Amino acid sequence: MKFYNSRMETGYLIALLLLFGFMMFVFQRTEAKKRRIIAIMMLIVFLFIRDWVLSRRIVPEANLAFIIALIVNLLFWALIGRYNPVPSSDEIQVLGLDD
Repeated sequence: MKFYNSRMETGYLIALLLLFGFMMFVFQRTEAKKRRIIAIMMLIVFLFIRDWVLSRRIVPEANLAFIIALIVNLLFWALIGRYNPVPSSDEIQVLGLDD
């Protein structure tokens, strides 16, 4: 039984790449105190995506999109994110009109 198509669907690949990339970026740029909540929310979204991928039989596209998104997010972290860590909400100072 085949679980995939023989042709690669680039539209699905791009959509899944953007979706996986956005999910990884949001998790990466979330402050440490909120990461557990975000991880649970991402897991729920990931389960919906998995069911959708299996129903459309686009597993190779999903795997390739996940790998590309992972590489891009690791490059972003290595080049930009590591030197600009996410500040905690306690460190952020909001300046108003009186300041």
